[in-house]
Amino acid sequence: MLNRRNLIAIAAAVLATGAQAQTAAPKELVFAVVPAENASMVADRYKDFLEYLSKETGVKVTLRVAADYAAVIEGQRAGQIHIGYYGPTAYARARMTGANITPFVTETAKGGVRGYYAVVYVKADSAYKKIEDLKGKNFGLVDPNSTSGNVVPRFALDKMGINPDNYFGKVVYTGSHVNAVMALNQGTVDAAANWWNNEEDSELMRMVTKGMVKKNDFRIIFKSDLIPASPVAYLDSLPADLKVKIEQAFLQAHVKNKTAFDKLSDGKNEPFVKVTHAEFEPVVAMNKFVDNLRKK
Repeated sequence: MLNRRNLIAIAAAVLATGAQAQTAAPKELVFAVVPAENASMVADRYKDFLEYLSKETGVKVTLRVAADYAAVIEGQRAGQIHIGYYGPTAYARARMTGANITPFVTETAKGGVRGYYAVVYVKADSAYKKIEDLKGKNFGLVDPNSTSGNVVPRFALDKMGINPDNYFGKVVYTGSHVNAVMALNQGTVDAAANWWNNEEDSELMRMVTKGMVKKNDFRIIFKSDLIPASPVAYLDSLPADLKVKIEQAFLQAHVKNKTAFDKLSDGKNEPFVKVTHAEFEPVVAMNKFVDNLRKK
């Protein structure tokens, strides 16, 4: 017969087994990003960094180039993506929809700036000087969950009294920041939203460096207030010691493997820095604002 002591021992063993199952390190870590450029270019950009992460964590890290931000959100909600590189809006959306994740580091632009801007480009030879000049024209956005490519522009347009879906001739989601610039370059849209750090670092400038477009062919007619920088978030269910290794690997990357680190941003970014969810509460509020706009 089982006495009280035996029952307690069995219960403790069951709980310990469950705890071990929950905190067991995965055999492989999946790191997901949303492409700002084509998939092969993204894979090349992250190749050395993934090898570095694998070495530092002791677990093989593989890249998943997600089709869009929603895919990263759903992948983390399902526990299939262990580390996600987000835009601030997409991260906030993930938390709002129940993803059990924690941001641990964020990007830092040159000069130690922890943030970036949304801008609207037009062709340099166009007649458009301000947003109001674009009434009835085609407007290019990036992705519904893109901060600089959708949420911030919509938020700013609302402050101007503009409903983009009624004001512009057509609103087009291009799928990526590169696609938005290319759509403008090819005349598919008359203006395009995008991200911008400074005069020397933006998606446009990275495309210029690759010879894809010419800088002088574009002009900015709108720049937003500073947006919180893009975070990297891991699953809360990962073992505590593994989360520490992942965080330290990111924080020390600029020293331990500067070549791999610099390749992520073409040498434009400064070291990753720690971040907490509290910094993204304003973005959560902005998401809710845009959600309410869609209900009107």
